[in-house]
Amino acid sequence: MANQLGRRYVCEVCGSEVLCTKAGTGGIICDGQAMKLQVPKALPSSD
Repeated sequence: MANQLGRRYVCEVCGSEVLCTKAGTGGIICDGQAMKLQVPKALPSSD
């Protein structure tokens, strides 16, 4: 999995968050497992 520039990754074990500042191949590892891509929170609609 390639790292995506400007995306946040989160560790499901310890809760650490990482912001990717340089794209590249490979993955981000924390506590022995790959970190998951953090899904952006939806903004409330302004009806």
